[in-house]
Amino acid sequence: MSGGASGGAGPIRVMLVDDQILMREGLRKLLEIEPGIEIATTAGGGEEALAWLAGAMDGERPQVALVDARMPGMDGVELVARMCERFPAVAPVILTTFDDDDYIFGGLRAGAKGYLLKDTPPDELVAAIRRAARGETVLGGAASERLVGLLRAAPAPAARTPQEPPGGLSDREYEIALLIGAGAANREIARRLHITEGTAKNHISSCLRKLGLRDRTQLAVWVSRHVPPDGTR
Repeated sequence: MSGGASGGAGPIRVMLVDDQILMREGLRKLLEIEPGIEIATTAGGGEEALAWLAGAMDGERPQVALVDARMPGMDGVELVARMCERFPAVAPVILTTFDDDDYIFGGLRAGAKGYLLKDTPPDELVAAIRRAARGETVLGGAASERLVGLLRAAPAPAARTPQEPPGGLSDREYEIALLIGAGAANREIARRLHITEGTAKNHISSCLRKLGLRDRTQLAVWVSRHVPPDGTR
């Protein structure tokens, strides 16, 4: 597990919503030992979660809610939509075993800040919670691939022949942006370009800054919208 605490003024408060008690308790025990994270409450379903949020004081409410996609009564997509409407300060992240398009795209359209599968390694889950608390979008590999695939299938932008990479990117930044658009992780980028992971992260940060984007998910979307499928300029 990651050892660093949150960079905020206090611990990140997390709500766990899952109808399977063993999963809820397992997640609770996993996250309780993580510095900088505090479990605000757990709930066995959507109605219970909304009722708790409605009765909680502002300081008691969580910054992040981990929500299962498939639950009896109210599924995770509906809960995310209601949560975003009534409690916009809570960042819902769907954490589930299902990678169905209806759940992935339905959840993101409803306002989910992320979509992760339950086989996500603990360190990645903790990092995702911290990123969601900062307002970033967090997508696991399966969700990223589906999203990029959907955008790739959309009509290509009008052809153009600029001499320089779009967006003011350098040749290396453009190359890395293409790899991000293809769903590559930092380790894979470093291996393919024969650079260190730290250098890859620096180039990604530069891409985000130049393009005015917040995270790598937005960069992948930018690539799908501004770069032809063959990667030509």
